[in-house]
Amino acid sequence: METARCKAFVAAAESGSFTLAAESLGYTPSGVSQLVNAFEDEVGFPLLRRSNRGVSLTREGEDLLPVIRSLLQQEERLFQEAANLQGLNTGHITIASYSSIATHWLPRVISVFQKKYPGISMELREGIRTQLTDWLNNNEVDVAFLTDTEDLACEWRPLADVPLLALLPPDHPRVGDDSFPLSACGEETFVLPAFGRDVDTMLALDRAGVEPNVRYPTVEDYSAMAMVASGLGVSIMNGLLLTNCPFDLVQKPLDPPQHLTFGVAVRSWEQASPAVRKFCAYARGILTSDEYDSQK
Repeated sequence: METARCKAFVAAAESGSFTLAAESLGYTPSGVSQLVNAFEDEVGFPLLRRSNRGVSLTREGEDLLPVIRSLLQQEERLFQEAANLQGLNTGHITIASYSSIATHWLPRVISVFQKKYPGISMELREGIRTQLTDWLNNNEVDVAFLTDTEDLACEWRPLADVPLLALLPPDHPRVGDDSFPLSACGEETFVLPAFGRDVDTMLALDRAGVEPNVRYPTVEDYSAMAMVASGLGVSIMNGLLLTNCPFDLVQKPLDPPQHLTFGVAVRSWEQASPAVRKFCAYARGILTSDEYDSQK
């Protein structure tokens, strides 16, 4: 199986266009089309539907796409293993992360790593937990920075603990209290990001047996902060995200205290490429358990 055909198929599937795939690969659109046609002949069935609007995956194509991505990643690992014997001079890493980690932790890690290994290219994606786990499971990313839960079907290692904090508007009646009762989240109007399905927040509430009154589900964390600051409700977020918060709101520790353990995940440490293993080692070395405290 020629990997050029696999790369053409993946590029076309991800971009939805032979033209865009050709631009990313340095081919002509007809060249990409011929490679995909040859690949379909090789596997014995269509992988893409063609139309005037572009291309889309067939059911068989959807099933094979994660497998083909994995194959290409193993090819990349082969080249990186060879490069590793010569000093790890080449490679590519696709990273997925919560926005809080991408904003406050990863720039430092990436900067240190790139100075040591400038030949390794890097790509960063931000998303909510369900997106991160989907990207890992579908072989779209090499490594993800997120919290651990029992449903995480990959290999995860801890990095640092970060507290969960209550967010209150400046005129809230509990502003003068030392802490905010977790149980009160069932009584207050609640603002919840990640489309109203923030996994980490909901797990903390579920453990306490609290059903939040979610009236304002939002997409972005910062829009949730703005809504709290405007008096539309209360929320709970991780303390790292609240570093240098630009909004006029009040942060309170929860009662009982709650925290998240952020970590780094790959599908398999044994099968991870040398570049990925080295990058994760740098991250673990830099993001020690007191990293959050050092930023306060």
